[in-house]
Amino acid sequence: ILLVQFVGIPFSFLFGSIAEKIGSKRAVLAGLAVYTGIAVLGYFTRTEAHFFALAFLVAMVQGGTQALSRSLFAALVPRHLSGEFFAFFGVAEKFAGIFGPAVFAGTIAATGSSRMAVLSVIAFFAVGALILLKVDVEAGQREARAAEAAAGRGPA
Repeated sequence: ILLVQFVGIPFSFLFGSIAEKIGSKRAVLAGLAVYTGIAVLGYFTRTEAHFFALAFLVAMVQGGTQALSRSLFAALVPRHLSGEFFAFFGVAEKFAGIFGPAVFAGTIAATGSSRMAVLSVIAFFAVGALILLKVDVEAGQREARAAEAAAGRGPA
């Protein structure tokens, strides 16, 4: 866990630079693709060295994707309703902390294989990517600003 924290800090800045060039949405999608690759590599992990290499890879994308997903979400939320929207975001995050391990454990129970359980998390990355692909960031930002203006909280 400490490795993820220490390695993640500089890579968070790198993800920010990447997002400036390609946009937050595409950077988060790239992070999801890397996570998918990590899960596939996790299936083939055989040694402690492999495990630490995967931890390093997770650290490379963890902080950046979390920060970018929050900032992207914030850009799509009317500022005067940010408390309500981020409360929902937090609740959704808590449920992910339940569903992910439940699917992981269910996969082990069904298949008897922790390797298959590692692959099962790809479904979460795929669903997240599919949802994000449908998001029109510019339209969402316009709607958020319009909601602010309608509430008398900002320019139209």
